Amino acid sequence: MAIDREKAIADLSKIQVKGNEEGLIPAFGVLVNQLPASFWNLFSTKILDAAGEDLYEDASGLLMNAASECGYHTGWGIINSDEFQAIIGPMIEKVPEDILHGAYAVFTAWGWANAEIVELIPGEKMVIHVHGYYEADVKDSYQPKTPFAFMIRGVSAAFMDIAYGDKPYPDGFGKFTCEQTKAIELGDDYGEFVVTKRN
Repeated sequence: MAIDREKAIADLSKIQVKGNEEGLIPAFGVLVNQLPASFWNLFSTKILDAAGEDLYEDASGLLMNAASECGYHTGWGIINSDEFQAIIGPMIEKVPEDILHGAYAVFTAWGWANAEIVELIPGEKMVIHVHGYYEADVKDSYQPKTPFAFMIRGVSAAFMDIAYGDKPYPDGFGKFTCEQTKAIELGDDYGEFVVTKRN
């Protein structure tokens, strides 16, 4: 891996993200928000509570799919942004693998999750370990029965779609899925996410 993760995170963290005159925050080629993590966790818990036990799995799948759709389009904007190209671009030696490592540096720098790829089989499988992510904070106000990191699951699947989908962006969505195999919100020391091709 050619990406100097610590340098990438440090340099990415220096970028000032602020709203424009319309109140929108354009950064990294996309529009971002600065809503508190508790807002997004409450949003997810309200959906799951409203769905009830009978529809819990369906609602969970929809939350993950929403994150995946967002991650696919936002991820594409990020890796093609001037900021990403200026900081990560010079470190890239192997495409798309180094780009994926750079994308998780952005993930970490933005405070979404301290996430790092620990295994990557190009086009087949990716394993991410995450030490600290905002969705784990849900355990302070809600007791999830199953892993709760819908955003990381969805975005991780989307990143693999961007890198290895059977068609280039914007037509390669939905070829990968992600399973959360360890969860801080359920008592594990870290989160583990395994991305594989859909059957």
